Amino acid sequence: MNIGIDKMDFYTPAQYLDLVDLAQARKTDPNKYLIGIGQRQMAIPSLDQDAVVLAANAAEKILSTADRQQIGLLIVATESGVDQSKAAALFVQQLLQLSPYLRAIELKEACYGGTAGLQLARDFVAQHPQQKALVLASDIARYGLQTSGEVTQGAGAVALLVSANPRILAIAPDSVYQSQNVNDFWRPNYSQEAMARGKFSEEVYLKMFQNLWTQAQAQKLWQPADLQALLCHLPFSKMGLKAVRSLQGQLASVDYERLMRRFQASVQYGQVVGNIYTGSLYLSLISLLDHDTSLQAGDQLACYSYGSGAVAELFTGTLVAGFQEQLHPHSHQKMLAQRQRLTIAEYEAEFQQQLVTDGSAQELTQSDPTAPHYLTKVEAHQRFYV
Repeated sequence: MNIGIDKMDFYTPAQYLDLVDLAQARKTDPNKYLIGIGQRQMAIPSLDQDAVVLAANAAEKILSTADRQQIGLLIVATESGVDQSKAAALFVQQLLQLSPYLRAIELKEACYGGTAGLQLARDFVAQHPQQKALVLASDIARYGLQTSGEVTQGAGAVALLVSANPRILAIAPDSVYQSQNVNDFWRPNYSQEAMARGKFSEEVYLKMFQNLWTQAQAQKLWQPADLQALLCHLPFSKMGLKAVRSLQGQLASVDYERLMRRFQASVQYGQVVGNIYTGSLYLSLISLLDHDTSLQAGDQLACYSYGSGAVAELFTGTLVAGFQEQLHPHSHQKMLAQRQRLTIAEYEAEFQQQLVTDGSAQELTQSDPTAPHYLTKVEAHQRFYV
C-alpha cells in the first residue's frame, strides 16, 4: 500500500521586504544577499498572523468536507508555538472545523519538525488506512533588526494531507537519519529572536548531509542514477546549493547536472518567501513541481531535511500518476504577485510590534482580507481567532 502526500499547498503573508532595499538600508552590497545567500525577498507577517493563523490559512486551501471528517491525526510542526503547554493544533482544529475524534499535537525539533510530522503521519495512516493525517509546518523566522541573520527571515506555512493511495507523492518506508546534540541554533524560552552560529550551523548541515548520503548508498536505498531531483531544507537557497554541489565528483556528470538543474526550480518560492523553518523543505517541493513540467509519474525524488540542534533525515518519494492535476501554480504565483512591498520604515515598525503579555486586552485588525483566518484579540492571557 502506497502512503504519502495526497494534497498540499502553502500560505505566506500578503506583504514582503525586497532585499535590495534592505541591503541599501544596511549599507551592504545587494549581491551579498542576492548572490551570496541566494535570496531576493522575505515575507513579513503582521501581528494578527501567528503560527496558528499561517497554518490554518494554508490548510483551508486543500481541505474538502470529506477530508475534515476523515482526518484522524492533526500535527502542527513549529518552532514558533504560541503556548508552552497547549498545542497549536487545538486552535487549528477549531478554526478548520475538524472532527473532534482525532489526535491533535504539536511537534518541535527546529526545522526538522515538519519531516518528523510527515513520518509520524505516514505511520499513522499505515495503521489506519481509512483515515487521513494533516501535517502543518508553520513558522515565523525572526533574528532581530540589524543582526547577521536578519536577511534570512521569513514567514509561512505548508499544509500536507497524508493518505493511503496518495495523488502526489508516495513516501518510501525506508530512510536514513541522524541526531546529535550541537549548539548551532537555538531560541531560549525568554527570547523572541533566535540565536545562531551561522558558519558552524552550515558545517553541521553539510556534514550530516554527507553522512546520510553515504549511509543511504551503503544500505542501497537508491541508486543516484534513479534520482530525478534532490530537495533540501532551505534556510536560504545557497545552503541547499552547497549540499548539492558537495556531490560533484561523486556522481556521474549527467546525474549531477540533472540534480543541479532541478534544484534551481526548487528554490524559486523560497527565494521570495524566505526561511519558514519547518516548512522550507516542503515549500521547495511545491516550487519544484510548479516550475519543472518535465517531471513524470514514477520519478523518484530525494529529500534532505535538517533541523538545528541537530536532527537530519534523508528520504525519498515517488511521483504518482496524475500528480500534475493536484498542483496549483497559478494561484501560488497570484498570491505572491499581489503582496504589498514594504518600505524599510514599515518593515521595522511591523517587526517591533508585540502582543501584550500582562493580561490586558488588545484588539487586532485583519492584515490580509483574502485569508480566512486571523488573530482577532488577546485578552486575559488568551488568544482569540476568527
